[in-house]
Amino acid sequence: MTKSRPSEVFPERLREAREKIRKLSQEALANRAGLQASAISHFESGTRKPSFDNLRRLADALEVSTDYLLGRIDEISGAATSDQLNRDYDRMSQEDRDLADEIFGILKKRSRQRTSER
Repeated sequence: MTKSRPSEVFPERLREAREKIRKLSQEALANRAGLQASAISHFESGTRKPSFDNLRRLADALEVSTDYLLGRIDEISGAATSDQLNRDYDRMSQEDRDLADEIFGILKKRSRQRTSER
């Protein structure tokens, strides 16, 4: 099976996320992402490719991951949440990161215990 290149998948994924998942017009997505509606049209038709910054803006506006838009993953659920978690983590002070790591360690251990009890 041949894997599609991100540039081939992107227009379809962008349109799908905009129309089917978020139920937005091109203009509404453009407003959310801080872009021109004509740019959204060009991206969806494949005549132009977004810059890295615009790709991130689109992903944030659609609440999906850039990996989803580029076809690297097929699952939409959870992808945006993990991206947001990573961005939030990156903005924390080292002290807060250490606390977050402790909390995640506790939750991971708890999850393992629950799994082994089943």
